[in-house]
Amino acid sequence: MRFSQSLKSNHDFKVVYNNGKSYANKYLVMYVFENNSNENRLGISVSKKVGNSVVRHRITRLIRESYRLHENIFNSGLDIVVIARNSAASVGYFEIESALLHLAKLHGVIKIFFN
Repeated sequence: MRFSQSLKSNHDFKVVYNNGKSYANKYLVMYVFENNSNENRLGISVSKKVGNSVVRHRITRLIRESYRLHENIFNSGLDIVVIARNSAASVGYFEIESALLHLAKLHGVIKIFFN
């Protein structure tokens, strides 16, 4: 089951940048903006300053996979843009996953489960 789509157009990214709220940590920056629908849209941006195309695509895959595995705990109806920082080039999956979940908690977009 697929819960989210991806942000593709430059206009969509600009709307999130201009109207969304941002938090950052050592590896990632996350912008979140409500899109008034019932599904999330994820956009990932990795600058050429981070590394060559192999490094940039690896970081993109790590971010996308960590989001996909935890997609069910994110609230719905959000446009999320994740920007990789230079320090993300040298870390592995678990650091990226931890950074993504940390930013999601700061934004308050993770569903809270009580036992």
